[in-house]
Amino acid sequence: MKKRMILMLLVVVVFLGAIGAIKVRQVRSGAQKAFQPPPEAVTTILAREDAWPATVNAIGTVTAVQGVTVSADQPGIVVKIHFESGRMVRAGDVLVQLDTRQEQAQLVAAESQGDLARLNRERLRGLKESGVIPLADYDRAAAESKQDDAKVGEIHATIERKTIRAPFSGLLGLRQVNLGQYLAAGAPVVALQSLRPIYATFSVPQQELSRLHPGAAVQLTASGAESAGRITAVDSVVDPATRNVQIQATFANADGLLRPGMFGETRVVLGASQTVVVLPASAISYAPYGDSVFVVGDVKDPTGKTYRGVRQQFVKLGGTRGDQVAVLSGLHPGEEVATSGVFKLRNGAAVQVNNQVQPANNPAPRPEDS
Repeated sequence: MKKRMILMLLVVVVFLGAIGAIKVRQVRSGAQKAFQPPPEAVTTILAREDAWPATVNAIGTVTAVQGVTVSADQPGIVVKIHFESGRMVRAGDVLVQLDTRQEQAQLVAAESQGDLARLNRERLRGLKESGVIPLADYDRAAAESKQDDAKVGEIHATIERKTIRAPFSGLLGLRQVNLGQYLAAGAPVVALQSLRPIYATFSVPQQELSRLHPGAAVQLTASGAESAGRITAVDSVVDPATRNVQIQATFANADGLLRPGMFGETRVVLGASQTVVVLPASAISYAPYGDSVFVVGDVKDPTGKTYRGVRQQFVKLGGTRGDQVAVLSGLHPGEEVATSGVFKLRNGAAVQVNNQVQPANNPAPRPEDS
């Protein structure tokens, strides 16, 4: 009985050892085979060449050629308001009239005193010529007459300064005063901005400075509208923190659509064209270590089997135009490039191409909500 049990145990041990050896052989065989994940679904496009004008793109800010907040020069109470918010005014138009009753009364008194001083001076002139009075008395009377005339002029100036006028032609903002309100000196009345023409300022890297000069054409896209202008000034210094230089362009703004404070995309047209490879912006994989695209083609696995896969290719990018981006180097025309799903791809990944729905690739898109 004991021998039979030992024999059965030996048979079981041999059987389990054989099963284990078979499994180990299967695991080793499977590990030697390269694991290929399922293919990723992507869309593709054939890279093509196009001639793009050489441009310098930047984000610009619209500023007024002249823009101020009109304020009270003298303190006083508002008695008349001659403007409405948001209206155009001409230079010299009266905006606000402050109370001048006290100054008017002072003016009457000063003019009376001046008249008396002139009469006294004329009387003393005759006495001086007759030799009745010394010359010093006449000189004193003449000086007093001039002082009274100066006092009258000062009161006239004070009254004029209490009439607040538009310093230049432009568009008014929102009214900040009310009838009967007391205004201290310097209190704001209304914003005034000249809109025709108007400036746009933008920064470009210092290496682009040699290609920019006054008179160069500039395109500004802001709020869905395009405006044409020209560079009128280049800053004399380069920002030491960013190594950028400020550029000022002037736009006619005949339709008045550009307003101070707007931002938009500026594009300086340099004239000469360059040949670039054009791709949709969705095809670019942006990364701190370099931008790249995924070229679709036949790829071989470690066993030598060919499958449809991608190859990561680093590229140098140029400017953009709508949904498109220019590739300056690293890609050849005619190569098939993945245009969607690039975020989930890696070098050598298997792909399945489905071009039934393509990403946007319009050089001049017109969004519905623009």
